[in-house]
Amino acid sequence: MPTYRELLRTPEFAPFFLVSSVQVAASTVSGLALATLVYAATASPLLSALSMFGASFAQVIGASLLMSAADRLPPRAATTAIALAFSASTTLLAAPGLPIGAVFAVLLGQGLVASVGGGVRYGLLDEILPRERYLLGRSVLNMSAGALQVCGFAVGGVLVAALSPRGTLLAGAVLYSIAAAVARLRLARRPPRVSGRPSIAETWRVNPRLWGSGSRRRLYIGLWVPNGLIVGCESLFVSYAPDHAGLLFASAAVGMLAGDTVMGRFLSPSWRRRLPVPLLLLLAVPYLALAPHPPLPLAVAAVTLSSVGYAASLLQQERLVALVPEGMTGQALGLHSCGMLTFQGIGAALAGTVAQRTSPGTAMAVMAAASITVTLVLAAGSGRIRGPRRPVEGGCAAPQKVSEA
Repeated sequence: MPTYRELLRTPEFAPFFLVSSVQVAASTVSGLALATLVYAATASPLLSALSMFGASFAQVIGASLLMSAADRLPPRAATTAIALAFSASTTLLAAPGLPIGAVFAVLLGQGLVASVGGGVRYGLLDEILPRERYLLGRSVLNMSAGALQVCGFAVGGVLVAALSPRGTLLAGAVLYSIAAAVARLRLARRPPRVSGRPSIAETWRVNPRLWGSGSRRRLYIGLWVPNGLIVGCESLFVSYAPDHAGLLFASAAVGMLAGDTVMGRFLSPSWRRRLPVPLLLLLAVPYLALAPHPPLPLAVAAVTLSSVGYAASLLQQERLVALVPEGMTGQALGLHSCGMLTFQGIGAALAGTVAQRTSPGTAMAVMAAASITVTLVLAAGSGRIRGPRRPVEGGCAAPQKVSEA
């Protein structure tokens, strides 16, 4: 089994890891600041939730129109440009007096940029890492994201209090600029993975092929829907516990970190094949306990336990990569990223709508019950959401790739 030391010695993984980590930190502190700013201005759980996750709606547009760019742009230049675009847009969000409508227009633009960014990023990781280190590399990125979210939400809460939400947004913009500089100076120059210009026609040609396989289709749904519904629960943390939202977000990150550590480093392939469905159920069940608004320590424990279940996506992504034909990795992983973020936005909208009519705790329980239902239906219909096997394309066994979180 590959080790962390071997992973970190892989050429270019360290700067790639640094770029990804700084972007997570920027997203974490700026997301909390923006949600706080919007909730203070509107007192609306729905708008607060959408300000944090609503940009994800633009992902479906990007997946439908722009995704061919993921394999047809030079990875270093695209990574640098995307980070700079987020730096500029986050600075704009910090402008005093920016109308709520303009805030969501900027978020829409960020979502379109991010729709290509996911494919570029994970396609590049697939080039950097050999296949036997893919799962470990993915888990390390997830672990870093969890740790940075723990710190980022805690630090973000302090920054919001000390600097104001707008000052915290500016701090996030600086972090995005640092990520752009690291990408430009430390990543190697590479040609696009596929020749030709990005186009809507190419996007539409490849997406149906990816979606046309029943195995990949079930994996995509399993990656998108249960996860998105539970992110809807998280989108209500600010309205559920306005004075302790940072603690709840940090607790969720702790659970995610623990789950990814165990799945990525210590479990054998045979165990990994058995665990996606149980982990998806674990992701949802603890949120049922938040309906009666229990004391804060119990809420923290439930959120932490639930987030261990996010490790299911790590195991599902391992199988997805094994099922993708050569030359489509960036677009396939970008489609996964776009769909996941789109359903997170849908989850936030649904949760916010239910919370407007009931309460944040009740809305969390409703979203959790929906996630459990979807997981059980998928498991019953597909004979489980299992681990990797050799890909099949057009009825013939396709060769496994030799190299990728």
